[in-house]
Amino acid sequence: MDELLAELARRLVDEPDAVRVEQVEGDDGSLVLRLHVAEADVGKVIGRQGRIARSLRTLVRASAARDGRRVLVEIADPE
Repeated sequence: MDELLAELARRLVDEPDAVRVEQVEGDDGSLVLRLHVAEADVGKVIGRQGRIARSLRTLVRASAARDGRRVLVEIADPE
């Protein structure tokens, strides 16, 4: 799932080498995927009114459903 998210994000941004996905276990047993991108690419990953971010979350959630796992996608603040 993290590979899917990273690949989709790489295709959206101008700096694909800066894309990184971090996995964190949630309190309720879910898996949280934190997407890190370059500061200039955050808007491209979020999209207008969050449409692209919503689509990324939907695709990752659908992929996780096959494994019977709950997955959340967060877009991390640029550092």
